[in-house]
Amino acid sequence: MASLESAEEEVERVKGGAEVAKQAAAGLALFAAAEGDAIEVDKDAAQKFKDETDVKIKALEAEAEALTGKDNKKARTEKSKESSALSKTPEYIDATRILKDQEPKNGHFCKSKAAPKAAAKAAAAPEEEAKDDKKSGKEKPKKASGAAGISAAERKELDSLKDDIIKKKKELKEGGMSGGQINKDESIVGMVARMNELKEKENPGCLDAAKSEKKDSGKKKGKMSAEQEAELSTLEAEIEEYRTKLAGPEFKYSKKEILADPDMQDMQKRLNAIKK
Repeated sequence: MASLESAEEEVERVKGGAEVAKQAAAGLALFAAAEGDAIEVDKDAAQKFKDETDVKIKALEAEAEALTGKDNKKARTEKSKESSALSKTPEYIDATRILKDQEPKNGHFCKSKAAPKAAAKAAAAPEEEAKDDKKSGKEKPKKASGAAGISAAERKELDSLKDDIIKKKKELKEGGMSGGQINKDESIVGMVARMNELKEKENPGCLDAAKSEKKDSGKKKGKMSAEQEAELSTLEAEIEEYRTKLAGPEFKYSKKEILADPDMQDMQKRLNAIKK
């Protein structure tokens, strides 16, 4: 009887030891997984970046508040947009999360080589998207093989030309010149030629596409005089350039804000008057 009880106790002891060993192995596995996912962040760098950005945000907000009155609405909106944009950058978001002891989603301010899960997923997303497109038979549009693109200096020149053309035409119009005369002005002709050259370099074939679209739309309407066509073409170009500028990184206007812009509304009224 005693030997039977001893045998049962021995069985229980072995079972207990096995359970302890099993729990220890599970704990080690969890520890190893946690170690693999750990990210070493640079909290000091995150704090410095956030402090510097907060100073810029407050400065822009102060400038916006100083721009009072209806006449300064546009400038005030631009300052507010700039301020808001600074607080939405990936770096600012990561810095804020790190200071709250959260994992940086975009991989900024990390000392270790391991990237956060969110960044890893983001990196894998294009591949997954490409696989899905391939499965569904879709293909992303390819850029023209001859597209060389433009440099930062040329981009700056192009943006400057757009503004210069609009300003120059306004000056000539105030000087009493008609739309046809303005379009033939040497300075206007030269700037437009250079602008088209840069636009074609940036996006080969865009000018031919625009001409084709204009030709197709012209077939549906009554004939215009040469001067009216020239004025219409110039105004359409001005509207598109102004629209692009408002929607670009400098102003970041929404479609609703673009439509409500006084200058845009004025140009649209002139365009509709020509088309009637």
